[in-house]
Amino acid sequence: MSDLVVDPASIGQQAQVPSSRPQESRTDMVRVGVIGYGYWGPNIVRNLQGQTNAQAVMVCDQNPAALARARKAHPSIETVSNPLDILRSPDIDAVAVITPVWTHYELAKMALENGKHVFIEKPFTSSSAQAEELIELAARKRLTVMVDHTFLFTGAVRKIHELTESGALGDLYYYDSLRVNLGLFQHDVSVIWDLAPHDLSIMDHIIRAEPEAIVATGEKHLNGVEDVAFMTIYFPRNVIAHINVNWLSPVKIRTTLIGGQKKMVVWNDLVADEKVRVYDRGVQIASGEGIRDLLVSYRSGDMWAPQLEQLEAADKSIRRKGELIRL
Repeated sequence: MSDLVVDPASIGQQAQVPSSRPQESRTDMVRVGVIGYGYWGPNIVRNLQGQTNAQAVMVCDQNPAALARARKAHPSIETVSNPLDILRSPDIDAVAVITPVWTHYELAKMALENGKHVFIEKPFTSSSAQAEELIELAARKRLTVMVDHTFLFTGAVRKIHELTESGALGDLYYYDSLRVNLGLFQHDVSVIWDLAPHDLSIMDHIIRAEPEAIVATGEKHLNGVEDVAFMTIYFPRNVIAHINVNWLSPVKIRTTLIGGQKKMVVWNDLVADEKVRVYDRGVQIASGEGIRDLLVSYRSGDMWAPQLEQLEAADKSIRRKGELIRL
């Protein structure tokens, strides 16, 4: 995460300053100001600089070392230490908020109130109420607010979505995810708020149904927020999902199993090749007169690894942001 620290009270005092440049005067080139150049900010800036219709023109961070890295990597970009320089600039079309979660709401709100589109690192905000307010504000201002759910733009998730939409897996049975590692510990959100949005966004993209019930449990061990947690999500048609998120694992694991009536998928995001494997395996039951008469047969067919898109997810996410702004 970035070392940027912002005083929400000081931002709130400036939140009513209107943008001095009318929306209709903007060109096809989207000029972006990036707030936060710590852990993920450099990836956002690098991908912005590779776009044809978007460009990072200003970077803000309160850590002088971070700004020095930004200037060395991108000499043409202006660097500032005060986020107001970006939020109030008439020359900025969109703001990328890549800062600690507790700053997201105030920074995004002021950006929207100043007529700027917002690209924001997950998790969106510290509460659902804050998220709903920003969505309503963006709609009222006719602006785009987009959360950087990076995995939706990976070749792996796009291929899994293609398989489910085509019916290749048959009726879905379950989604089972193990997303664990040792760290990175957050101080303002729990492990569910930090890691589970990845799987929640992927499930929303793949399962395409509203959950009927959610059960979550977790425990705090080190810094006052849950660092080990489990979620179970129940969907219609007996589809069930389970998410295991953990900052206290001795190993890093990013494995997801998706079971269907016809085929099953194993997605291991940490391997270099064959991240997605499709198994023609399953169970078939022949009906009988009673439960004791059920005939169970097991199907064990081929395994194949589909070819995946290799374009970087952050690049595709930023391209999608540009498409939404230009709509």
